[in-house]
Amino acid sequence: MTKKKKQQQQIPFRLNLLFLIVFLLFSSLIVQLGGVQILGGEEAQNEIDRTVQDKIELPVPRGKIYDRNHNEVVANQPVRSITYTPAKGVQAKDRLEVAKSLSKFISMEIEGITERDKKEYWYLLNTKKANNRLTTKEKEESDDGKRYNNTLDKITEDEISGFSDKEKVIIAIKKELDRAMTLTPQIVKNEEVTEKEYAEVSAHLGEELPGINATIDWKRNYPLDNGTFRNLVGSITDQGIPADNQDYYLTRGYSRNDRVGKSGLEKHYESYLRGRKEVIEYTTDKSGDVIGQETIVDGKAGKDLVLTIDMDFQREVDQIVQEELNAIIKSNPYQHRFLKDAIAVVMNPGTGELLAVSGQSYDSENDQFKDTSFKTLYDAHLPGSSVKGATVLAGYNSGAIYPGQVFLDRPIKIGADSRGKSSYRNLGSVNDYDALRLSSNVYMFYIALRMGGIMKHPFPDGDSAPIDIAAWQEMRNYFDQFGLGAATGIDYPYESNGVTGTEVLPGLLMDFAIGQYDSFTTMQLAQYVSTIANDGYRVKPHFVKEIRDPNPVKGELGPIDEYIKPEVLNKIQMDQSNIDRVQEGFRKVFQVDGGTGYKYFGNSDYLKYNAAGKTGTAENSKWENGRLQANTENLSLVGYAPYDDPEIAFAIIVPHTGIVRNRYPVNHRIGQRILDAYFE
Repeated sequence: MTKKKKQQQQIPFRLNLLFLIVFLLFSSLIVQLGGVQILGGEEAQNEIDRTVQDKIELPVPRGKIYDRNHNEVVANQPVRSITYTPAKGVQAKDRLEVAKSLSKFISMEIEGITERDKKEYWYLLNTKKANNRLTTKEKEESDDGKRYNNTLDKITEDEISGFSDKEKVIIAIKKELDRAMTLTPQIVKNEEVTEKEYAEVSAHLGEELPGINATIDWKRNYPLDNGTFRNLVGSITDQGIPADNQDYYLTRGYSRNDRVGKSGLEKHYESYLRGRKEVIEYTTDKSGDVIGQETIVDGKAGKDLVLTIDMDFQREVDQIVQEELNAIIKSNPYQHRFLKDAIAVVMNPGTGELLAVSGQSYDSENDQFKDTSFKTLYDAHLPGSSVKGATVLAGYNSGAIYPGQVFLDRPIKIGADSRGKSSYRNLGSVNDYDALRLSSNVYMFYIALRMGGIMKHPFPDGDSAPIDIAAWQEMRNYFDQFGLGAATGIDYPYESNGVTGTEVLPGLLMDFAIGQYDSFTTMQLAQYVSTIANDGYRVKPHFVKEIRDPNPVKGELGPIDEYIKPEVLNKIQMDQSNIDRVQEGFRKVFQVDGGTGYKYFGNSDYLKYNAAGKTGTAENSKWENGRLQANTENLSLVGYAPYDDPEIAFAIIVPHTGIVRNRYPVNHRIGQRILDAYFE
């Protein structure tokens, strides 16, 4: 009895203990909840209401390009555009659904879709099936990208070969959607968006087409477009920065889908033309939905360029070069079968302003001409005697000759092989003036040999004559001062420095002295003759004259932001009196009887321009696959006018003309007509 009573007394005690424990636990929970509500309530609410601010940059219209007379050369044309701006957290399957919906309203080019694009589309439709093909080891691969690529590799050709055109349109749209960055507009289509497409997309914006917008974009257009100057202006990317140069652009504030200059002046002046992007700050809630936006930096269109080029004059020079190239080809089609190009540069020798830059190429298969003015900068050719002004000045300055020195122009020979080392004109005694006027090769040979330390006759036998090898570098150093063999400094992404020969035989130094060894570009020749016209000051040639701020008033240029001042690269290290003598020699070439250019520039029609210059012919045999096809020549001409106060300088190269008696004087005709076009 006592034992049973004791057990009955223990039960209430245990229940009371249990109730006490439960009470204490509830009390603790209430205290903690109260603490959260009272002490941390604001912090907890902030976490619930947490938002994120993201900044994005929107492109602005690119700067325009004008000619020197303020005619639009490159402008921006508004175009209808369909864009996609993905929200945060958008997945590949979400983009696929958007692509399916959008495909109901727009067409797309399907030629550009790749095998990988098709596999990625098939994968989204058959994700589970595709993933099951992976081996256990492949599934355990920690690199998501590698695991995904392994999955795509297991998709067969048969599985992606049967897509309909409708499905291919979806694939093409999805490809563009996949390029989009979070909260950043990506162009899906801006070429040939029809009114109907634009209207239908506009009518279904919102939940049906999340992230899609119908807006107005811009593209480059060319108001004066007839092919003139286009390849020098250059172009911009269709969409996005170049893949092979992403780091360069990304570190300079570009987005992956920014359009940038990819060639020509568009590329060289990219930093001016790009403008300042509009910066918008988006506010998103915890789920990633945009709940507000604010413009924190106003966008500003790119700066405008004003060229040194007069497009009317440029078109006329293009026409001249093309017509004269056509004339010589048609004069003897067989003899001139390797003649393809004619190239000309016209510039102001005092300022470096380029007035016209022309290259025309003949397509014999289609019997048509095309603009290749980039060849003025890229293609190097043997110039022939047109560089003899630099040779004579090198002779003066090196002490190889003195002003007025006379040599006997008669055949000379170095060793058993006299390749190009003879002159059969037998001009007799000639001084420096006559050497330029009559274009004496022998006079230039003497300069080269004397610079090499060979001062007396008869010359040593054989090409192993002990010529001072330092003469090569000395001669080239003098030529470099004129820009021959050196960068001209032009405002362009690329230019050739010419082609420098590597052998140093005595006979080849003689070739060098008459323009038959190293090759130069037409732009280098234009800078060279400008340096002579400009009393020895070598000025940097340039395409752009002014950089202007954008003007919101249509049809009006903004204020000048930067004026491109003439830049003197160097003053040739030669006495002015010696430069004067070469200038006079050049005048005699054009204006005194017997001068190699007198027949074309010495009559009353052209004496009024008071021009000076130098003609050139260079042997330039045509080889193909190691076999000689024909002996051809390059015809060149450099000049400036007026002689006493130069306004223009020009250089002309017509490579690979046939060697024909009474050949059509294409270089002289181009020079004559350029002077006519400029002065009249």
